[in-house]
Amino acid sequence: MKRILFFVLVSVSLFSLSLDAKWTDRFQSGKDTSGVGVEEGQGAKVVPYAGAPESFHLLVEGVSNTVVNISTTKKVKIKPFNPFKDFGPSPFGGEDPFKDFFDKFFDAPEMVRPERSLGSGFLFKPDGYILTNNHVVAGADEIIVTLADERKYKAKVVGTDEDTDIAVIKINAPSPLPYATLGDSDELNIGDWVVAIGNPFGLSHTVTAGIVSAKGRVIGAGKYDNFIQTDASINPGNSGGPLFNMKGEVVGINTAIFAAGQGLGFAIPINMAKKFLPQLMEFGKVKDRGWLGVGVQELTPELAKSLGLPENQTGVLINQVFPDSPASKAGIKRGDVITKFNGTEIKKYNELPGLVASVQPGTEVEVTILRKGEEKTVKVLLGNREASKEVASAGEEEETPSQKGAADKLGLVVRGVKPEEASKLGIEQGRGVVVERVEPGSAAEDADVRSGDVILEINEMEIDGIKAYQAALAKISKGDIVRLLIRRSFGTIYLAFTLQ
Repeated sequence: MKRILFFVLVSVSLFSLSLDAKWTDRFQSGKDTSGVGVEEGQGAKVVPYAGAPESFHLLVEGVSNTVVNISTTKKVKIKPFNPFKDFGPSPFGGEDPFKDFFDKFFDAPEMVRPERSLGSGFLFKPDGYILTNNHVVAGADEIIVTLADERKYKAKVVGTDEDTDIAVIKINAPSPLPYATLGDSDELNIGDWVVAIGNPFGLSHTVTAGIVSAKGRVIGAGKYDNFIQTDASINPGNSGGPLFNMKGEVVGINTAIFAAGQGLGFAIPINMAKKFLPQLMEFGKVKDRGWLGVGVQELTPELAKSLGLPENQTGVLINQVFPDSPASKAGIKRGDVITKFNGTEIKKYNELPGLVASVQPGTEVEVTILRKGEEKTVKVLLGNREASKEVASAGEEEETPSQKGAADKLGLVVRGVKPEEASKLGIEQGRGVVVERVEPGSAAEDADVRSGDVILEINEMEIDGIKAYQAALAKISKGDIVRLLIRRSFGTIYLAFTLQ
C-alpha cells in the first residue's frame, strides 16, 4: 500500500513539474510557443484561465514586454509677468530711477521652456509601431519611448486622430520587438477580468487588475463617446496604455479617469481603434469616415410613449436630418427611430456614430427605422463625413411678438425669434418661438426645457410664431404627452413630458 501511495505522489509531482515547465516556457521572452513572439502574425496571447485567477503572474509576464513608457517634450513660450505695469505714472516724475531695474526682471523678452509629460503605449507590430492616445503625443516636439528592458528610442508620429483620441507612433529598433495581439472588445462582458499596465505618475510598468464595470459609457469626451468602464486603477500616466483580457489580448486603450471618483477608469474599445488603424498608418490621419447626415439622441421612455412606441423600445431618435445628406436623399425623416444599422441592432444612441464612421464612404447600407410605429428598411449610400459641410441659412427679418403675462399650460413664457437669433442658430426666420422663462416645478422644467430654447415643433406641429404655438397648445389637454422639438446652441433635440 505504501509503495502504491509513493508511486501516486511521485506521478503527481512529475506531472506538476511538467505543467510548470510548460507554462514557464510559454512566457519566456522571444519564444513563440504562446504567441509572445517576434515573427509577423504572432502577437502576444495566452490561454484563458478557467474561473477567477489565483494570480495574474503568467499573464503579466507574457505581455508586459509589449508595453512602453512614453515621455514627451513640448516647447512653451512664456512672457514674464510685470506686476508694476498698470500702476500708472511714476511718482518720481520724468525718468523713473527704478525703471531699468524692474524692466530687467519683469520686461524681459519672451522665454521658451520645455514642458514634459508622461504617458503609456503598446507595441502592436514587431517593427516598432506603437498605439497610444492622441492627447499623449499631440503637439510634442520630442517623443522618447522606453521599452520594458529600459532601452530608449526617439519616436516619430505616424498618424493621429483627435476625434477618437488614438495615435500611432514608431520607433526604429535593430531587431524585431515583442508585440501585443489586438483582441475583440465586442466579446467583453460586464464582470470579466481585465488587467491594465502602464506608467502612472512615472512608475514604470505598474500592473492593476479589475473587472469590466460597464460598456458603452458616455462621459462627454467627444463624437465617439463609447467607453469601457473598469475598476482597474487608471491614473495620470496610464493614458495610452493597454487594457488586457484574460487571453492577454488588448481589448482597450486606457484613456480617462474621473478626478472626483475613485476606482473609475475608462478605456477606448480596441475595435474602434482597429477600424481606423489602416488609414492612420497609410495617410497619417482618418480621411474617410462614413456619414449618414443625421442628428440623434437617446430614446427615453417618455419620448417612446409620445411616438406611440413601447416604453422599453430600443433605438435612437433622429432629431435632425441635414439638407442634401445621404439620409435626406434616402427619405429618412426627423422623428424616425433607427433600430438597426446594416444589420447591427442599435440599443444606445452613442453606438450609432462609431458604426457609421467605420463604414467606407460610398458604401450602400441598410437602415431599419420605425416611423409612426411602422418598421421600414431603407437603403442609404453613405457620404464622407470628413468632406461634408453642414450649411445653415437664415431668412428675412420680421417682427418678434411676445407672449405676455403668466406662464401658459406648459409652464412656459415664450416670444418670437429675433433675426440675429435665427441666424446664429441656423434656423429659418419666422420659425419657432423662444422660451423666455420656465415655471419652477412645472413638467417642462422637469423635462429640462430651458430659457433660451427655441421650440420648433409641438407634437409634430410646426411652430411658425406665437399664433402657431397657441394653436398647438389648444390641442393639448391634461394627461396628454407633449413632445417638443427644440433648437439649442449645440443642436436639435426632442424633449417629452406628460401635461399635469
